[in-house]
Amino acid sequence: MRQVYGLHAVRMLLARSAHDVHVLRVQRGEWQKGLKGLVALAAEHQVAVEQVPRAALDELTGGARHQGVVALCRKAAAPALKDWRPLYGKDEHNALFLVLDGVEDPHNLGACLRVADAAGARAVIRPVHRGVGLTPAAVKVACGAAESVPLIEVNNLARTLRDMKEAGIWLVGADAGAPGSIYEMDLTGPLALVLGGEGEGMRRLTRESCDHLVHIPMRGCVESLNVAVAAGICLYEALRQRHRPG
Repeated sequence: MRQVYGLHAVRMLLARSAHDVHVLRVQRGEWQKGLKGLVALAAEHQVAVEQVPRAALDELTGGARHQGVVALCRKAAAPALKDWRPLYGKDEHNALFLVLDGVEDPHNLGACLRVADAAGARAVIRPVHRGVGLTPAAVKVACGAAESVPLIEVNNLARTLRDMKEAGIWLVGADAGAPGSIYEMDLTGPLALVLGGEGEGMRRLTRESCDHLVHIPMRGCVESLNVAVAAGICLYEALRQRHRPG
């Protein structure tokens, strides 16, 4: 069975797909503490709840930070989509995508899904053979966004980016060495923001596929930002521009 753990991830799962949950396992002794509301939500949706020792949850999740709750689901995680086109669809002018080229840390992927959901992105796109997929750790960090934001896994990212350009989607990549700032770029209209993975950043073909490269201004002594933080800055600058007066 698929497992989902962590307070926020399980709460969103119960709110959206309680029918998929076989049983909710909660840490014994925590029933009347922080998990009380979660247990009540499970009861509201007629989901069985079992109290178990913390050691049982540790073993079930491989020692992950489960926060005292694990949901066991009958249904496997929804498979990642293969095509972005159906999500482009109507209202193309406002289409916003996030492209991740080789993000390796599941916590970063989960955080990117979360901020993509918050900013109204249509989907997150990643190369299937490079970087991490939707692991239980990524689902936990996504805090429900793994259930709402489609994750599209493609075999050839450069080809996908070319197809997006041909469809009229503007590709803007974040690169520390770019001369222009993210705040100087027009991010309105159909747009895909492209970010590289931890350490190496974007691959050469990915970088060359972008219409424009921009940097995020850095005023302190650190040289780079976490990829999820960078995604948040870029997505919310696009959101700001799309909703500014006039």
